[in-house]
Amino acid sequence: MGQIKIILADPHPLFREGARLLISQNPDFDVIAAVDGADAIPPLLDVTPARIVLMDAVMPACSPMQTARLIRRQYPATRVAILTAYDDEDYLIEALDAGVSGYILKESSPADLTNALVEIDHGGTWVSPRMLSRLVHDYRSRSGMMALPQTRSASLTPREKEVLKLLAEGYRVKDVANTLKLSAKTIEAHKFNLMRKLNIHNKAQLVQYAFQKKIIPLHSVA
Repeated sequence: MGQIKIILADPHPLFREGARLLISQNPDFDVIAAVDGADAIPPLLDVTPARIVLMDAVMPACSPMQTARLIRRQYPATRVAILTAYDDEDYLIEALDAGVSGYILKESSPADLTNALVEIDHGGTWVSPRMLSRLVHDYRSRSGMMALPQTRSASLTPREKEVLKLLAEGYRVKDVANTLKLSAKTIEAHKFNLMRKLNIHNKAQLVQYAFQKKIIPLHSVA
């Protein structure tokens, strides 16, 4: 597979350079570019494919979340992760809805950052444990989530669980179809059926359910 090529985007020069140097110390990683805005990423991907784009959740004059959606759509081989100081659940949900594969807090240790990048490159999803802990506790406190029957996941077929996992991880219907070697119409039918069974009406609720039922691993959630 070779080195994991990474594009780093952060508006703060000191942090950007420090993160670049830290990541580059690992011989498995190659930071091929470090830029100050998300709008600079797509032109770079046109000429130098990267396996991971690592960017802040908020940057001036551009929308990282819109950029994440664009990358998922136009550069499907590239995975997107957020590296940010914003420990806000709304940012996390928005990022997951945009299809990112990771949400890493800047307070994370170098070892956690390394583990996150490797997990993301292997096709997984990584969220800082403190964010997941807060998110799960918040979901449990909401009456809508508390009302979910504990055995409801048992009503899903194995295929529906596969589709649910991939959709919750941010894959588009077309990507899920390619991964499972099924037609997009079949995946749409599975999506409709599982959302009907679970009484789920949007992507955020789908992600909540996947976290609660550990369909997406929660890592070390307290």
